[in-house]
Amino acid sequence: METRIAVIGIIIENPEAVERLNAILHEYSSYILGRMGIPYRAKKINIISVVVDAPHDVISALSGKIGSLKGVTARTVYSGAGE
Repeated sequence: METRIAVIGIIIENPEAVERLNAILHEYSSYILGRMGIPYRAKKINIISVVVDAPHDVISALSGKIGSLKGVTARTVYSGAGE
């Protein structure tokens, strides 16, 4: 199956969602190439970028699960490679 490279940008405004978010990321860990997290204490939010190499439907499922968490926003940017 053809895969795509994508970056999922995540903003966490609800600290109670962090445990569930980490569980979701662990579930998809075989597709994750890298992850960077930035705690922005002044605004009381966390910002995470996750780079994945996965089939389009897997990326969509991951992003959707993350975005369904209360107090969490996720947006995905796909590379043009593989089109």
